[in-house]
Amino acid sequence: MAGVHPVVHGFWEADGAKKTFTHALDPGLLAAHIPRDWRVIDYGCGYGRLTAHLTELGYPHVSGVDPSRAMIERGLRERPGLALRHQPGLPLPEADGSFDAALLFAVLNCVPDDRSQREVVAELARVVRPGGTLYVSEVPLQRDARNVARYEQHSTSAPHAPYGTFTTPEGGLFRHHTPAHLRALLTDSGFTPVEERTGTAPTLGGHQATRLQLVARRS
Repeated sequence: MAGVHPVVHGFWEADGAKKTFTHALDPGLLAAHIPRDWRVIDYGCGYGRLTAHLTELGYPHVSGVDPSRAMIERGLRERPGLALRHQPGLPLPEADGSFDAALLFAVLNCVPDDRSQREVVAELARVVRPGGTLYVSEVPLQRDARNVARYEQHSTSAPHAPYGTFTTPEGGLFRHHTPAHLRALLTDSGFTPVEERTGTAPTLGGHQATRLQLVARRS
């Protein structure tokens, strides 16, 4: 995987780096599947919101990694002692099995193409030890009229883009997925889903969206 650079939209080096993230951890899922003494990587950590939250909850071995330099710089300004690192490409420098668990929170929504998504999940499968955990939370395809209109508008302007891709007025490029697509990304890289939860989460734009949380075990 040497030299792989997952596609990250330039929005995250500009206006996106000023956004306030709102995708919350589920305390029940976290406690049930990720013990506090585990080594955890928060991939796509942005400015380290969840990295900091885990630290506050008593997780002493948490590292945040993000391909956006602007996001990491913001995180280090706001929380100078947090373990955050800019990582523009893959592979990660850590050895195989270096972590007991990984978080992937609203990251695949920000990586629209299939190839880059597979590269990210495959790399997490490499650095999470067998028996470890991947905790994913994403926004799946929405059924409300506003989102359907966005999907259809993008399909008209970019007919080869996967359905569920859309842009925002600020220039962000996002993708909502089918649950089956998300499950396949995990299983194809050697993760076995062990628990799912659905619920709602506020979006960057201030709307409410259905969200899907997946916890998977590394084979």
